[in-house]
This record gives sequence, structure tokens and C-alpha cells, in this order.
Amino acid sequence: MKKTIFSSVLALSLIGCTNTTPVNYALFTGKIKNLDAKQVTLEKLDQSFKKEIAVENGVFADTIRANSGLYFLSIDKNKSTPIYLDHGSKVNLIADATDFSSSIEVSGKGAETTNYMLYKKKLISEQKGKGMDVYKLEEDDFKAKFKEIAQTLNAKLDTAQGISTEFKTLEKRNLNYEYLNELERYAGGYHRQWAQKRGYKPSKDFLAESEGVDLDNGIDFQFSSAYKEMVNRYYNKQINAMLKDGSLEYGLIGVTVYSKIPNQIIKNELIFKKAEYDLYQTIDFEKFFDLFINASTNAENNAKITKIYKELSKVNPGQPSPKFINYEKHSGGTLSLDDLKGQYIYIDVWATWCVPCIKEIPDLKRIEKAYHDKNITFLSISVDVEKDYDKWKEMVVDKDLGGIQVIADNGFESQFISDYIIKSIPRFILIDPNGVIVTQNAPKPSDPELLELFNTLEI
Repeated sequence: MKKTIFSSVLALSLIGCTNTTPVNYALFTGKIKNLDAKQVTLEKLDQSFKKEIAVENGVFADTIRANSGLYFLSIDKNKSTPIYLDHGSKVNLIADATDFSSSIEVSGKGAETTNYMLYKKKLISEQKGKGMDVYKLEEDDFKAKFKEIAQTLNAKLDTAQGISTEFKTLEKRNLNYEYLNELERYAGGYHRQWAQKRGYKPSKDFLAESEGVDLDNGIDFQFSSAYKEMVNRYYNKQINAMLKDGSLEYGLIGVTVYSKIPNQIIKNELIFKKAEYDLYQTIDFEKFFDLFINASTNAENNAKITKIYKELSKVNPGQPSPKFINYEKHSGGTLSLDDLKGQYIYIDVWATWCVPCIKEIPDLKRIEKAYHDKNITFLSISVDVEKDYDKWKEMVVDKDLGGIQVIADNGFESQFISDYIIKSIPRFILIDPNGVIVTQNAPKPSDPELLELFNTLEI
């Protein structure tokens, strides 16, 4: 009995000794001849990971602690290659910077998937040809070409050794999405543009294969850039439809559409990317924030948008306006915001290079003329930088700009511009006679709502 117990304990001990901690990283090494750079960039396809890897005499080595998936190695802005890294991979790359794409050789544990990706990249490049000529093909020829690409790559996957079943499954779905996405590109405008066929409309059944495709798959959204493009296209159509309807404030449309996406992975990414930009442009940013925060479950994204929201709250209606001091006036001398107290101030933040700003000038001049004897001053603040100073001086004269024309002291980096968190122009602000913000995102001159606002305030 004792011998049996001892043997059992020994066996368990040996089993315990053979257990190893699962590897949660990949080893990535390489040597690139004729590389002058001191570092290369490795970035995951879904942009969840990015790292600058040090290079010495063309040689690099690093431990990549990130999720398995497709990465892109860039040696400069124009030269990159796909690299697939899995936990436990030991991938080595050899190349020549002078002929980067053609010289790449990848070996080591887990290199088979990367070699498939390199084969795929070469095949697609050869089949599509240079430029956008492939989109000039007629429908049947175009469809046949991309169907052949998908079939060839599917066959390659079927015979490939050393590639995980999980990757093959995802990639096979991706190949179908890439095929369907090319059809949607073709039908959506690429053929009309590159074949110069203004009246082109896809034939009745050209997109039949896209019908019924599930656009609510978070795993495919993260794996396939083609699938992601199809999802974006689907929701952009909804956004454009709401834009035409005109029943909702422009800045709220995107976040409203994205807040209703069923899949949380897709919802988190799309609503965050929209919020990063649109929150600054939205008039009702409190409603915008509520829509976002109730829809997003990503803690990091929520923290970033909450920070922006708190910054915007400082220039909420009813708050004292930030100030500027001694901005140069086009007419001579300087102006501080406090010099205009006692009247409403409609501020136009613009620049000579801003096309949308220039388009608003005729309507701005029209409204200035209509309100020239009212209790309101029209103030235009240029954010042109020093090199465009003379251009600003000339444009004010050439376009006979009215109101008070001043130039900010440091372009977009000026404190007043930063205090209002202005990220894009044109931007319009309305301040009351006591220096209190009426709205930090006022209607533009061409918007009928501006005069409605003036009437409401009895200006």
C-alpha cells in the first residue's frame, strides 16, 4: 500500500513538473539590409497595439506582448509588410530596404501564416494590376477576376501547413468579405469614376451575393478590414439618410445611429471614433455625451470622452467666456474681448486657407448689414499662422470683409482658441452683453437658425 501511495505521489509530482506557464508573447527578430532608420514600427491591424522597435545596423529583436493577430511592420511611410504573430511564435524577417517588398523572407516558428499573407499580397497585386484600372472592367469580368482571387487563396489555405485552424476559418470568411467588398466598391462609385461612366448603375443582380450578409459579427469586425469597411458603409447610409431628413441636429446624428448598433464590439469602436470628432462640433453636447456614455462599455474610451466633456462644460452656455487680450486689428491697433462688453458678440473663427470658411463670407456680410444698427458686434478672428499674415491682410481687403477683423496671436495654439477647444473651423460663438456664453457652437451665417436665435434673444 505504501509503495502504491509513493508511486502515485511521484507520478503527480512529475506531471506537475511538466506543466508550463502558457506563453503570452511572441519573439520577433529581423535584419534589414541598407536600412538607415534607427527604428521600425509594428502596429496591429485593429490599431490596439503599436510599438517602435529599436534597430542597430539593420538588426532588431523584440518581445511582443499583445494579442495574436495580423500586424504591419513599417520601415518608413511608404514601405510596410504584413506580419502574423501568435503567442509562442518566433518569427524572423530578412529583407533589403532598397527593394523591401520583393526581398522579404520570413522563417521560424509560426512563420507559415505570415508567408501566406505575403503570398496573398503578391497575388492580389498581380491580379489587380497598377492603379485603378481594374475598376474599368465590365461587371462580368470584374466579378470573375475577384472570384478567381478568392478561389485561389482558399485553395492555398486548404493545402497550407502550420497555419492554425482558427486562422483558416477566419481568413476564409475574410476572403468572402473581400470579394463582396470589392463588388460594393465597384457598384458604389469606383466603376462610375474610373471608367468615366457618369450614368452607370449596377445591374439588378450584381450585388445579390451581398444580400443577407450578417453585419453584426464582432469577431469578423476585428479580424477583417473588408468586413469593417462593409459595416461602416452600411451605417454611413443610415447617417446620410438622417442628414437628408434634417430632423436631428447634425452633430447628434452619428452618435444616435451608432448607439443602436446591436453588437457591443462594433458599437464601442464606431461610436468612440465618431465621438472623438463630433463632440467638439455638437451644439447639444450634453445630450451627445449621454447618448455615448449609455452606449459605450469600453472604460478607456469612456474616460477619454468624459475628459473632453468636462473640458467642454467649461464653455457651456451660461459660463463666463474665455478672454483674449491685445489681438491685432486689421484696421490698426489692438483689441481685447472686454473692449466689446455691453453688446452681443458673434464670433467667426476662420482662416484664409479654409474653404468652408470662405463659403460663409457672403451670408456673414448679409447678416452684418441687416444688423448694423443692432446691439451686436460681428467679430472675425483669423487663426492664420505667421507665414500667412500678409495673405490675411490682403483677403480682408479683397473680399471687403466687414465687422471687426483681428488675428489670433498664435494660430490654433492661441489660448483663446484652446480655451474654446476649437479643433476645426469655421466655428461660430455667441456671447451676451455681460460676457457670458450664449452658445459656444452657434449656427453658421448660412443657417436660418441663426436669425431665429437672434430673434429669440431680441437682438
